Parts: sequence; C-alpha cells; structure tokens
Amino acid sequence: MSRSYYSLIGAGAALIGCCYGFARFAYGLFVPVFTDRFELNATVIGLVGAGSYVGYCAAITVALVYSDRVGARRMAVAAGVVATVGILVVTAAQSAAVLAIGILVAGMSTGLASPPLASALAQRLSAERADRAQTIVNAGTGIGVVVSGPIALALLDQWRLAWAIYGAITVAVTAWVAFALRTGSQASRSSATVGRRFRPGTAGLLVASVLTGAGSIAIWNFGRDLIGAASGGDAIATAAWMLLGAAGIGGAFGGAAVHRLGFSRTWVATVTAMAAATAGLALAADHVAAILVSASVFGAAYIGLSGLLLLWGTRVYPDAAAYGVGLAFFAIAAGQAIGAPVVGALIESFGYQVAFLVFAAAGALSMLVRPASAATDEVPVSGGDGDDDRGGRDRRGGGDQRQL
Repeated sequence: MSRSYYSLIGAGAALIGCCYGFARFAYGLFVPVFTDRFELNATVIGLVGAGSYVGYCAAITVALVYSDRVGARRMAVAAGVVATVGILVVTAAQSAAVLAIGILVAGMSTGLASPPLASALAQRLSAERADRAQTIVNAGTGIGVVVSGPIALALLDQWRLAWAIYGAITVAVTAWVAFALRTGSQASRSSATVGRRFRPGTAGLLVASVLTGAGSIAIWNFGRDLIGAASGGDAIATAAWMLLGAAGIGGAFGGAAVHRLGFSRTWVATVTAMAAATAGLALAADHVAAILVSASVFGAAYIGLSGLLLLWGTRVYPDAAAYGVGLAFFAIAAGQAIGAPVVGALIESFGYQVAFLVFAAAGALSMLVRPASAATDEVPVSGGDGDDDRGGRDRRGGGDQRQL
C-alpha cells in the first residue's frame, strides 16, 4: 500500500476525531462546568447539547447536495474550518446563548465531514479496501474522545484553555486533510444525482439510525455528569470517558466482523451491547468497576453501530456512497437531537436511572430492524474504482441487488 493510502486514512480518521471527539462530544465532558458557569439546569443542558445535532442535520443536508459538486477535498476542509470556528466560539462564550451558538456551529462540522470522506474512499479504493477503510476512518471518533479526556481532566477549571487546545489541534488536522486529499477526489456533477431516491432499504436504514441515535444520547450528553455525581470524582469520570473512546477505536474492526459473521448477526450483537452498557451505567453508577466496563462496552458498541450504519448506507446506495452515508448519519443525529432534551427533562423529573433505562430500551428497539436481505451479507459494502473491482462489481449485478 502506498504512503498516500495511509495518509488518506490517517487524515480522515483525524478529521473525524476532531469533529466528533472535540467539536461534538467534548461538550459532555464539560457539562458540570457549564452547569455552574452559566447556571443551567438539566433540561437546558439537554437543549444546548441538542443544538449540536440540529447543526449536524442542517450541515449534512448541505453536504449531500454539494459534496459531489464541489469535491471531497473542499468539503472536508470546510468541515475542519467549521469545527475550528465552533470550538473557538465556545472558548470565548460569556453567556449561555453564545455557548449554544458555539455548540451548534461545532456540531455542523460533523455533518460536513462524513459524506466527503466516504466519497473519497469509495473513489480511490477497491471495494474490499474501501469497506475496511470506511470503518477505520469512522473509528476516529474514539481517538478524538481519548485525546479530549486528559485535556479536560487537566484543564477542567480552565475550560477555555482546554477548548483553545482543541481548536489548535483541529487547525493542524485541517491542513493535513487539505494535503492528503489534494488529488484523486475531484468534483463530479454526473454523480451528484445518482441514487437520490427512496429505495426498498431506505426505511429500515432510517428507523435503525434514529433509534441508534436516541439510544446513545443519554451517555453522550449526561454520562460524564452521572458518573461524576455518583462516583464523586472527576478523575473517575474522565477515565471512563477515555476508556469509552479507546474502546471505540475497536469499531475499526466492524467491517471485518461483517465479512466474517454477516451483517445481521453483527448488528444484533452490537445493538444489545450498547443497550446493556447504558442500562448498566444507570444501575451501577456508584461502582467504579461497573462504570469502567459500561463505558468501554458503550464506546465499542456505539462506534461499531455508526460504522455498521455507514456500511448499511453504502449498500442501499452503492452508486452514491456519500448520499447513503449522509442519510444514515442525518437520522442518527435526528434521534440524538430529539432525545437530548427529553433525557434532560426525564432526569429533572425522575432522576438519572429512569432516564437512562428508558433510552437504553429505545436503543434496544433498533435490533428489530434488520437488513432487507440476508444474502447481501456476503457482498462487499463499498464500491471502488480500482481496476480489479470495477468489473467485479458490475458482474455482481449492480446496486439494486445489494440493497439492505
């Protein structure tokens, strides 16, 4: 494999790490500080957090429309720029309103990042390599979460400096992305309208994605707050967050699991793991070992599920990878945006345990949604433009026979 291949994968994973690990999910690390600094209650914390997902939904709509037109490189660089701007707004926030704006803008970056990276990988790599590369890049979220943890722990009382560091790292990564994607992913108007229709597998993809998003939001927005309150220590809460991210890196093996076990089995097992981790944290938040195990399982399961939904999207839309990925991730964010204020309201009314159990159950419902055809489990997920795979993909009969 060439150096450019590793640079592409590394830059893509790093961008996902900054956009998700810093711009989107680091908010949860600072909930206790933001609560005190801006005098926020749980419902408002949930609403501010929901802004990140609303921003994501808006941005991914833009990415779906313009990614193929402007090219993967420009859109990916735009994601890094938007992430930096959002992070810096949070850094400078003097009021809850400005904080909310910063979180919303930062969240938009995640919507801009995933579709162009999926498109770039599908264009440059053969089908099997693209399949595995997609899940490796997607696991960049875990890397970002791991890096954000110690920075937050060391600078919790100096949270503005922590967010400034996140911004500086994001600037450097954006420059790397601009370099790594400088060739090979040009704008293509001809592909911009391919596959943009509701297909037999679309409904299942959307329902599964919404439920996955809703089932994950309790931990992402309030998990660190719950752990800190129950265990009585920032160190334990931050350690759990770092373990969550480290375990999430294991999501890079999602593509290999699908090839070995089949999509349906992998899906059910991973959904079960995420729901069990959310419920486990709610029921045993005062036991350090249980906290660490639950955080680890959740991290691996969530990143695994997002990777599986990414692959599911490329199966439903094999002729438009960016569109399929964008549709799945839009629905994940929609579930999170809807769920965030509801979790906050439930916490205020009934406490953490009830709120977390309700959303664990919501996430578990997604296991009832299965791929439309088990036969597609054997088919490589992402199409590529490599010489060896272009003909092979055509011989398999085209996109519509591989839908989920």
